Amino acid sequence: GRSTVGDREVLDLAAAVAWARELGHRRVVTVGFSMGGSVVLRHGALYDAPAHAGARPGTDSADPGAYADAGAHADAVVSVSAPARWYYRGTAPMRRLHWVVTRPSGRFVGRYGFRTRIATEDWDPVPLPPVAAVPRIAPAPLLLVHGDRDPYFPLDHPRMLAEAAGPGGAELWVERGMGHAENAADDALLDRIAAWATDGTTA
Repeated sequence: GRSTVGDREVLDLAAAVAWARELGHRRVVTVGFSMGGSVVLRHGALYDAPAHAGARPGTDSADPGAYADAGAHADAVVSVSAPARWYYRGTAPMRRLHWVVTRPSGRFVGRYGFRTRIATEDWDPVPLPPVAAVPRIAPAPLLLVHGDRDPYFPLDHPRMLAEAAGPGGAELWVERGMGHAENAADDALLDRIAAWATDGTTA
């Protein structure tokens, strides 16, 4: 397959969640890092629990997967090191990433240097931005985790997401000394996330 950089990956996640429920898991928590963090946010906005189907205001039903399968919904969402908005180029790592994604020479480097095949098509339509997705995740619990030394996305990103979620809509952890995504998440943080996910779906 080819990466669509957070667009159609939401369909992969929905299929995985639905499969987990078919296997008998009553509660499913989605966890995503970096691009995956944006995917879990969008998935949480687009797939409703049966009791709340159609209740989230303003969901873009033109977006692939919107309301497609109530069995594909998440009971809680954890987003780590996610961007708040698309097309961000405010840091050197993100400028390099945009070169990899948008230029033929960059995609060549991505394929043979990083073993990642990237789709050549532009987004059409542009997916729901993370900052627009977070208000639509409730009533599912939402945890946002971000490092204060993230070289890709500065702290205005998680703060924008938390603000967009509204009062009580999200819990924000700003981790001191943490860099970006899974490579920067130590075992202690992962244990805390697991405990939050367990408590948030069994309460």
